Amino acid sequence: MKIVQIEAIPILVPLKAGLTTKTAHGEHIDSPYVIVRVHTDEGLIGLGEATLAPRWSGETSPGCVAAIRDLLDPALRGADPRNVRACLMQINRALKLNPFTKAAVEMALWDVAGKAAGQPLYRLLGGKVRDVLPMKMVVGAFEVPKAVALAEQFLDWGVRHLKVKVGLDPGQDRERVQAVRVLAGPEVSIGIDANCGWNVTTARRMLREMEGLNVAFAEQPVGVEDPSALGQLRSASTIPIMADESVFTLADAWDLVRREAVDILSIYPGKTGGILPAMAIASVAESAGLVCSMGSNLELGIATAAMLHLGAALPTIDSETYPGDFLGPLYHEADMITEPLQLGPLEAVVPEGPGLGVTLDEDQLERWRA
Repeated sequence: MKIVQIEAIPILVPLKAGLTTKTAHGEHIDSPYVIVRVHTDEGLIGLGEATLAPRWSGETSPGCVAAIRDLLDPALRGADPRNVRACLMQINRALKLNPFTKAAVEMALWDVAGKAAGQPLYRLLGGKVRDVLPMKMVVGAFEVPKAVALAEQFLDWGVRHLKVKVGLDPGQDRERVQAVRVLAGPEVSIGIDANCGWNVTTARRMLREMEGLNVAFAEQPVGVEDPSALGQLRSASTIPIMADESVFTLADAWDLVRREAVDILSIYPGKTGGILPAMAIASVAESAGLVCSMGSNLELGIATAAMLHLGAALPTIDSETYPGDFLGPLYHEADMITEPLQLGPLEAVVPEGPGLGVTLDEDQLERWRA
């Protein structure tokens, strides 16, 4: 089997009214993503999705399309898409950085491999270690009344795990988390995510003040410039520290583990540049006695399916303790697939079809094509 073309299609999908989200990086209102199709000479087509955000990884939709058209398509034409690792080596030789672009192509290669084998992707990754994946919903860093209303909406759905965004104004951050805790009661797990928004001094104070709110984890409380800062906070707080923006690469993971800086590594295929790199980072965490949590960049259906397969196959992605961000399609006006994924409110379920187990909805593609 040979690759004959890699197609990149830009799309723009808005978030649903009332479900936009806000972090220290800014407000997420719509999603300028790219759908990838890997075409083969045997008629199999693999699907991928690049969930691009310039403020997150520096990638843009036009840049992704150009990189695939001008670099990755020529590099992979004629290659066997089932040799995913060899293809990923070619991808990395052709293009530096750009993890979400690379992940979209690698995702599509896995989809072809699974379809060719007639097996769901998780079987190619070693099989399932869990049948369902506990998940959470995210409350943006909005004014307290809006944040509480959003949390109430999720709780009315039956959600039992929440993540509250912080990192903008310390006073409002504390009030927001406290208000959501009062609303949710003691049985709902609540984590916080500052998205690099606090400095070390503020983070130390905020974590100390929030210890009485039964916070399950603190995700990326400070920026990425000094990895030792996470270690300082870990030593000073009883709240488990999760790295997200600080762990894009295998080298990042090794550095954090070596420093004993964190308790949890947030990983997902887009950020790490593919499923294989995410698995490598999970192995580093496992070797250090740490766990991983499935993060998110508000994916649509194709990339969320890839996350579900990865989360089902790796025991180190501890969704039981730290429920995953299998949530992106729920926030968007469209998911780009013909059959919606089974997402929540308590648990997500991995698709059982061959490859990623999803089919591109051509009508949605035409409607949301950028």
